[in-house]
Amino acid sequence: MTPTVCIIDDDESVLRAFLMLLESAAFKAQTYESAEAFLVDETVASSDCIITDIRMPGLSGLDLLERMRLQGLNIPVIVVSAYDDDYTRQRAFKLGARAFFCKPVDDQTLVDSIYGVMEGE
Repeated sequence: MTPTVCIIDDDESVLRAFLMLLESAAFKAQTYESAEAFLVDETVASSDCIITDIRMPGLSGLDLLERMRLQGLNIPVIVVSAYDDDYTRQRAFKLGARAFFCKPVDDQTLVDSIYGVMEGE
């Protein structure tokens, strides 16, 4: 079965780039322009991994992690953000993120991380 990865980012060019990368790595990928759009999609519970940005209009990536936790969605999350500071990184991990990368992230590093978090590493 092909793993499904959800990509949440308000930047259309990032969504397209990650979509192409993941499809070339044999993942099924679904894109969302906001955390809100992701949360209302009833199919997300069957996702294998989530990649999210932190700073987005409306709910932030940290807000998303908090909501997922409250809703009992235990899907591995990888944060990829242009903004990296100790507070944000620590908060993301405290809320359940399994990995945190700064944009731009190396393609192979991201793909390897997806496999790693899905395997529970």
